Amino acid sequence: MTSKFQALRQKPELLLLAMAFVMPLTFSVWNALLNNFVIEKASFTGAEIGMLQSLREVPGFLAFTAVFVLLVLKEQTFALLSLAVMSIGVAMTGWFPFEIGLYCTTVIMSVGFHYFETINQSLTLQWLHKDKTAHFMGQQLAVKSFASLFAYGAIWVLIEWLGYSYNAMYMLAGGAGLLIVVILWITFPTFQEATGQHKNLIMRKRYWLYYALTFFSGARRQIFVVFAAFMMVEKFGYSVGQISLLFAVNYIFNLLFAPAIGKWIHKVGEKTALTFEYIGLFILFIAYGLVENATLAGALFIIDHLFFALAIAIKTYFQKIADPKDIASTAGVSFTINHIAAVVIPALLGIVWLTSPSLVFFIGAGFAFCSLVLSRNIPGAPGQGNEVVFNPFSPSKV
Repeated sequence: MTSKFQALRQKPELLLLAMAFVMPLTFSVWNALLNNFVIEKASFTGAEIGMLQSLREVPGFLAFTAVFVLLVLKEQTFALLSLAVMSIGVAMTGWFPFEIGLYCTTVIMSVGFHYFETINQSLTLQWLHKDKTAHFMGQQLAVKSFASLFAYGAIWVLIEWLGYSYNAMYMLAGGAGLLIVVILWITFPTFQEATGQHKNLIMRKRYWLYYALTFFSGARRQIFVVFAAFMMVEKFGYSVGQISLLFAVNYIFNLLFAPAIGKWIHKVGEKTALTFEYIGLFILFIAYGLVENATLAGALFIIDHLFFALAIAIKTYFQKIADPKDIASTAGVSFTINHIAAVVIPALLGIVWLTSPSLVFFIGAGFAFCSLVLSRNIPGAPGQGNEVVFNPFSPSKV
């Protein structure tokens, strides 16, 4: 038994899966309770929730600074510290049920969340072979889904049936996350980097399509994360329990199908997978703008969430075209690019929401169309020297 445990401790993939479990276990509670919490306890409107979500994305915009932290910390250490900070931020949330307090605790949570996501992506692309990455990322999504399901189940039981307060749930989620991080810190050794990483900011012209896809992915994501969920509460009157069940259904689908989606992406290629995703998203956003039925809106919400798994293809596309030494630096840069739109869009569209919620989703359809056009420029077999079909920076195709 001891020898098996020692063998498991030496597998970096297991640490990646364990960290993939902790993040949604904590964050899902924060996310599922947020809209009901801010409306009931702080009287938020679309304008305030838009501002909160913009502030939440500021640390994501500053994710490029991760490369400077890596001058003094190893990536593995940084990832665990980030998870700890996120857990502390979640635990604090319920103690500050007013506008400024919620803005502050959100930023603390978000610093940990975004630094972890940046470093986790870097470690995954470094520690996994290219042929296994898409499938493994599907497994990570399945693990995240299981953790989220556990969190939503706990919300359903503890709030709906046992009458726990928002504050108690936030404290419980943050405390559990922090405890697991300490266990992981003690259990796993420090793994060596397979390839020495550049410790400076790097932006390469040949990665331009990856940057563009990442930018529009961030824009599209905000429409779903901020306004689709907010619509469920404000327009259709979903309760905390109903929102939790809606998220639970989403994650059941991910738990069942995400590994298979990863294999499918590896089989058909990034170009086909992303084309399918963006056509579907264009139709979904139009439907969001027109829907008037609560049940149909819930169905759209579930279908929308399923498309998130296909975003794996953007990461595996980058892994195939990238110099291995660029991965850590570019992970930080790409998160910043992803969050350029994320910082601005919630606040601006929060104002639009006050007069025309439908227009917010029609703008999302525009983002999906831009992503579709860009995805068609991915080669059938991307690699170093074959990054795009058509290169606007060169007079000829590459």
